Amino acid sequence: MDMNEYLYGCFQSLLTPHKAQLFERVASERTRYLTVVLEDLFQEHNASAVIRTCECFGIQDLYAIEDKNKYTLQRKVARGAGQWIDLHRFTERGKASEQAINHLKSSGYKIVATSPHAQAFTPENLPITEPIALCFGTERLGLSSLVLEQADYHVKIPMYGFTESFNLSVSVALLLQGLKARLNNSDEDWRLSREEQLALKIAWSKRMLNGGEMLEKQFMGAYFEKEF
Repeated sequence: MDMNEYLYGCFQSLLTPHKAQLFERVASERTRYLTVVLEDLFQEHNASAVIRTCECFGIQDLYAIEDKNKYTLQRKVARGAGQWIDLHRFTERGKASEQAINHLKSSGYKIVATSPHAQAFTPENLPITEPIALCFGTERLGLSSLVLEQADYHVKIPMYGFTESFNLSVSVALLLQGLKARLNNSDEDWRLSREEQLALKIAWSKRMLNGGEMLEKQFMGAYFEKEF
């Protein structure tokens, strides 16, 4: 038996049937095809609202660029939505944005900058044939010139009132809703692979169960004794 299958079988025996079914359903809807990048957020409530929004839309990876400001979550959110997604931080001062963009591009993502740029795409016509990293800056300053220049595409949310923009968490929600709906109706392979889903369910089990790390070591010891 594959080690991860064995591990999750052990963890699953400790989960309630409801929680095990929930893991199956949620993992099947998770995606890394879409990801969100936040550059230098400094307001804790914005950081917390965005991570909840990402989790609700099935986004598994969130990237935080901390060139000038540390990405800080409200404790309640960190223990709630924050435990179900993977947060990747880039923290080297003066280089964090460049390192994040280079990492995402080398991982196959198209960099999409949110911007009121005149020639920007909208959620309805942004190309979705390749993985997308949606980049957001602060409400006051927006994205850095580096991210704007390195972007493969720009996207904007059409506005019809006097106000220039939505607040950050609303912008993230509107873009993710539009793009996730289009992916659901497309032929793109946006879901996680079976192996990725299995690894994710193991990670969730370790975070949720008391002594999850120790349990994993015990299960792995039993697996190797059984196999060898």
